[in-house]
Amino acid sequence: MNTLHELLKKHWGRTSFLPHQEEIIRSVLEGNDTLAILATGGGKSLCYQLPALRLGGLTLVISPLISLMKDQIDSLNARRIPAAAYNSTLGFWDRSKIDEELAAGELRLLFVSPERCVQPNFLDSLANVGLRLIAIDEAHCISEWGHNFRPEYRQLARLKRCFPGVPVIALTATAVKDVRADIVRQLGLSHPRKFVGSFNRKNIEYRVIPKKNPLQFLATFIGQHRDDAGIVYCLSKKETEEIARELRRWGFSALAYHAGLSAKTREKVQDGFIKGTVRVVCATVAFGMGIDKPDVRYVIHYDLPKSIESYYQETGRAGRDGKFCECVLLFSRVDSGRIRWMLERDGNGGQVKRALCKLQEMVDYCESTGCRRRFLLRYFDESLEEENCGSCDTCTDPRQEIDGTVQAQMIAACVQQLPAKFGIEIISGVLRGARAKRIHELGLDALPVYGSGKKFSREEYRTWIADLIRQGCLARSGDEYPVISLTAEGFRLLHGRDRIMLPGPVTAEQGWRSAPDSVSRPELPPRLCTGEADPAGVDDETLFL
Repeated sequence: MNTLHELLKKHWGRTSFLPHQEEIIRSVLEGNDTLAILATGGGKSLCYQLPALRLGGLTLVISPLISLMKDQIDSLNARRIPAAAYNSTLGFWDRSKIDEELAAGELRLLFVSPERCVQPNFLDSLANVGLRLIAIDEAHCISEWGHNFRPEYRQLARLKRCFPGVPVIALTATAVKDVRADIVRQLGLSHPRKFVGSFNRKNIEYRVIPKKNPLQFLATFIGQHRDDAGIVYCLSKKETEEIARELRRWGFSALAYHAGLSAKTREKVQDGFIKGTVRVVCATVAFGMGIDKPDVRYVIHYDLPKSIESYYQETGRAGRDGKFCECVLLFSRVDSGRIRWMLERDGNGGQVKRALCKLQEMVDYCESTGCRRRFLLRYFDESLEEENCGSCDTCTDPRQEIDGTVQAQMIAACVQQLPAKFGIEIISGVLRGARAKRIHELGLDALPVYGSGKKFSREEYRTWIADLIRQGCLARSGDEYPVISLTAEGFRLLHGRDRIMLPGPVTAEQGWRSAPDSVSRPELPPRLCTGEADPAGVDDETLFL
């Protein structure tokens, strides 16, 4: 029998495993239930593909997206590893062919959706096909605490009950501690071995820039990366098509990808991207999971992701070859409002509360003046020893600090004078002397502090309040509707604490290079040019997957 390294060399052309891969594979081969948390690009697929060869029989892989199944099957078949998928795109004859291959023991891996997997007739069909391993990809979908909860994943616990002697491996790239525990509990894993890899993708440079003239930025950036492959993530299907169309007008090879397109069109876009005939894909979050394309050089978030987990997973689709790549997020609080509006319109109470909490964490990331990499790693319970990571905008191009003692005292005084706890928008509005209806109805325009900071902008107050929270002078509480309060340090600030430093102004140019002369600049649609959007343009698929 071939050793693991011989199989790795024979079928994948590699001489060594990535971190944790060999230990995970050996755990599976020993018959253990296994939980594997590996960063995007960390080689999760190999952790069940190679055991499928060594174990013989059938490995069942539960996967949430057809595009993910297709890419893996194409890759496996190219390596002469027999694999197939049951999905909604198959015709009668294709399904019959797979049934025949199963009965004959010719398949090593069968990919199915979670919905099909728990159908009684399908479970019955697995009884006599030599099932040796069950792999559950994107396992975070089983947890209500995860960022892409899918109720149908909850039914996968039936697999363990139906096949108690078959080991299960659950895999994901994005799971905090609570989610990891929930995965084990919900799947009914028996004393699983757990492997958690590093979340630090050292070859990725992270940047957040103000969303001003966003399509102009895309033309500038992509013009500098004309020969590179990249992904532009958007909130809505309509937006992916509009942006791809404008990029084509500018001479770029760009296509849209979203769930509203036909299966044939999606397959064509995916194949073109993998083969290099399509350089830029403008997509909703449905694109990219499991795509075997190591040379994606950049990922741009045209709109705000809905959670840190989503952002981390999507940025992780860049630079799987280990070479330098860039991830740029265009940030505007307008996008936050769009997502909030959609969540509150369509979600249920508990789900909305969790989703809004995750959305706020994403906003905190964007507004942070500290190291982006440290923020991401801390979220996943990992530390960063270096003070300066050297590969994020806040470390390589830090915002200048100003003596913000006066501004900080104004903000603290406003929070103290308010008759109840309010959010950032009310505090900012009172200080700026805004004539908002709610401020007048609540009598907040009669406060001594009203209008005392007229010369500062809403964005400046948002940045400063976020930084005062970071410095411990203010505290934020509440998930659905966060409110601000003074801390003991904040009261100290009011009573003459030594000076306090706050972030200085940021410009749209900070964090990105100027456009090359070769990039033309035609007229842009007003909505795309300004970055404003109708909340109704947000699609459900981008919020509840």
